[in-house]
Parts: sequence; C-alpha cells; structure tokens
Amino acid sequence: MSTSEQATADTAEPSEPQPDATGVVYRLEDRPPLPTTLLAALQHLLAIFVGIVTPTLVLSGPLGLEPEDTNYLISMALIVSGVATFIQVRRIGPVGSGLLSIQGTSFAFLGPMIAAGTAVGGGTAALAMIYGITLAGSFIEMALSRVMHLLRKILTPVVTGTVVCLIGLSLIDTGITDMAGGAATIGTDDFASGKNLAVAGVVLVTVIALNRSRNTYVRMGAIVIGLVVGYAVAALLGMVTAPSLSGLPVVNVPVPFAYGLDFSWSLFLPVAFIFLITAIETTGDLTATSMVSGEPVKGETYVRRIKGGVLGDGVNSALAAVFNSFPNTTFSQNNGVIQLTGVASRWIGMFVAGMLVLVGLFPVVPALVTSMPRPVLGGATIIMFGTVAAAGIKIIASSENKLDRRDVLILAVSFALGLGVELVPDVLSHLPATAQSVFGSPITTGGLTAIVLNLVLPREKASYEEAAEGETMEA
Repeated sequence: MSTSEQATADTAEPSEPQPDATGVVYRLEDRPPLPTTLLAALQHLLAIFVGIVTPTLVLSGPLGLEPEDTNYLISMALIVSGVATFIQVRRIGPVGSGLLSIQGTSFAFLGPMIAAGTAVGGGTAALAMIYGITLAGSFIEMALSRVMHLLRKILTPVVTGTVVCLIGLSLIDTGITDMAGGAATIGTDDFASGKNLAVAGVVLVTVIALNRSRNTYVRMGAIVIGLVVGYAVAALLGMVTAPSLSGLPVVNVPVPFAYGLDFSWSLFLPVAFIFLITAIETTGDLTATSMVSGEPVKGETYVRRIKGGVLGDGVNSALAAVFNSFPNTTFSQNNGVIQLTGVASRWIGMFVAGMLVLVGLFPVVPALVTSMPRPVLGGATIIMFGTVAAAGIKIIASSENKLDRRDVLILAVSFALGLGVELVPDVLSHLPATAQSVFGSPITTGGLTAIVLNLVLPREKASYEEAAEGETMEA
C-alpha cells in the first residue's frame, strides 16, 4: 500500500459507529445520521404508542364515554405526549431533564381518576372533574421538584434502584398478558392459545437474535424488525383485522378546556398523593435513563437533570389537563429501547415528539397502528420491561458503598411488600377503596417502604464514615 493510500485509510471514517465501554453508540449530544435517527425514533414510538392510548381506553368504559369522545381523547393524549416529550428532551429553562426521556400518559392515576369520574356520574362531567383535580395536583409535583436536591439522603441508589426494578417487574404482567392475546381475551379459548404464543415467540426470538448481531445497524433495528416479522406472521395466520375508518374526522384539533373544569377536595386528595409517588417514579426512571445513556447518576449534573425532569412532569401534566388529556410521566420502557439499541441521543426525542404530534393530528394513523395484534406487541415489550428491571439492579449495584445488612434488609422488605400486593391484591380488600387504589401498586408500596426504612433504620458505623468521607471529597 502506498503512503497516500495508507494516509487515506488512516483518516477514513469507520464503516459503522462503534459502541463505547458502556455499550452506547450515540451519546446524549450526538446527532446520528438521518436514517439512524428515524429508525431509532420509530422504535421508541412503537414502544410507547399502546402505553399512551391505553389509559384513555381503560377510562372510557367505566366513565361511559361516547366513541367520538374516546377517539378525540386518544388523539389529544398523543399530541400532548409529543409536546411534553419535546419539553423534556429540549429542556426549556429549568423545565425538562435534557435526557432522552419520553413522556406519555401515566397508568398510576387510573384508579383515582376512575373513582373521581364515577363519583360525579361519568360522561363529560367526569372529564371536567378529572382535569380540574389533576391540574391542581400538578403543582404539587412542580413544587417538589425544587427541593429534589435535598432528598439525596432519602432517594439513595438503594431506594431509586428498588423503584426502577419494581417498575420493570410490575410491567412484566402486562407483557405476558399481551403475549397470550391481551386482557380482552382473558377467560376465552383464545387466551394463551398456541397461535398467540407462537407469534409472540417469533417476535421475542427475532429481537433477541438481531440484538446479538455484530452489525450495529441490525442491532438498533431489532425491535422494529421483530415487530414487522411478527405482524407478517400474524397476518398469514389471519390474526390481523382491518380497522374501521368510517366516521373518523380528517384532523383532530386541540381545544383548551374542551370539557370544562371542576374540583372537589375529597376527590383531589388521592390524586395529590399519586403526584408525590410519581415524582419518585420519575426519579427512578431518569436515573435509569442516565445509566443506560452512559451519563452520571450522581453529582451536580445528575441532580439538575432530576429536578428539571420532575418539574417537566408537573408542567406537562398541567398541560395535559388544559388540552384534554391525563397526567403525563416519563416512560420507563424507553430505557429498554436505549439499552437495546445503544442510541442515547436526545436528538432522537425531538423526532419522537414530532411523530407523536403527527399521528395525533390524523386519527386514521392511530386506528391503523392499533390494529397490530397484542401478541406481536407483547413479544417485543416483554424484553423491554425485563431490561428496565435489570437497570434497577444495576442502579442498586452502582452504589458507592457495598451493600451492607441495612441495605439488604431495605431491599428484602421493599420487594416482599411491593411484589406481595401485586401477587395477592386481596390482602388489601378490607382497606378503603382509596387506600386500595393507592397501595395496590407495587411501585407505591415498595417505593414508600424503601423510603421509610431508609429514614428510620440507623446506618451502620462504617456507612457513616464512608458517607462522611464521600461528602468531604465532593466538597
């Protein structure tokens, strides 16, 4: 090889990007090529689409909403999630984490919102009440975000890791149910049928196999390719039903306070408490996002991002109430997409935001996407939910101090109670309905247990000495 040829070879860019030591291919401030950007954004969109529209579908039943109202609310949920995602990833002033943190409708508020809506008789009156109490509650999370830096001794890696792990574990049930055919098929012969499990298995195996490829681009496209393959197999088996498009408007236009506002102190209190819990969940989600993105999970930058992210949650939930949607929060499943693809660029989040707004404006798009059979989605999401739980374990293991007997006790009791209410929900059957809706969540019960034990259990002497030494080094 000549000298000029050698120089050209030395200066040529690699044929494909290479992951760093943390497995990240594109870091937070990188701008991947447009094809990579679109592919990664599409994977995030597919991971969150059902999660964003499902709370609205769940609420529409007990509240007795008309089909046209349900369709409009689904569009608003997508549009608001898009705007909220842009605020989070762009970081406008102090609002937003500045990470690739995707926003979507929160499942945590379903119980209190259904209770509030049915208490006023359902229908559009229920929507007015829900939007009124959630708008008021959003200011609680905004206020809490300003003191997040004072909670470092409370929200330790053991606490946040426990919450993140419980978030992932609590989603496993949803993933498995979808693999078997979805909640709508429970009690029928179609649930857990061989056909459903086979389709889910095809998606699962495809994603796993492609994720282990040495080709970076194949690895980044594993989820999308797996869903496409699964959708094709489901279509061949006659599992895909063409959606009905008649009666749908061409465009759904956001109208502030389209259903009005109402308020009740008694119905507000349960929602207010959930906003406190949401701040904890968001802290855990953002910590996991930082970790899988190769960003710090301690220090000034980390604390600033947590405060901005929690403030963004509150601001975006207020925005949701104004534009006829439900409280927003950071979605944990997107951490699984980041970990699987190795793409942590927040530039991707801006494309996700645009896609969400676009599909929300045109209701025909959500109608087509929701025709994807549940086993296809379940085969992909089950991996994402598992990686969220694994991220929680990594946060726990990343603590500066080795886990001592106190930490192990906190983990043991928190996981036992958190998973206990998930596995045996009847243990709360004698509590008031509001308490059941609050403590029936493994995230709430396990997270609060971890916080309380972390506050009341005395630290071992060695932990005090190491903590003091660490604070001295930071100073």
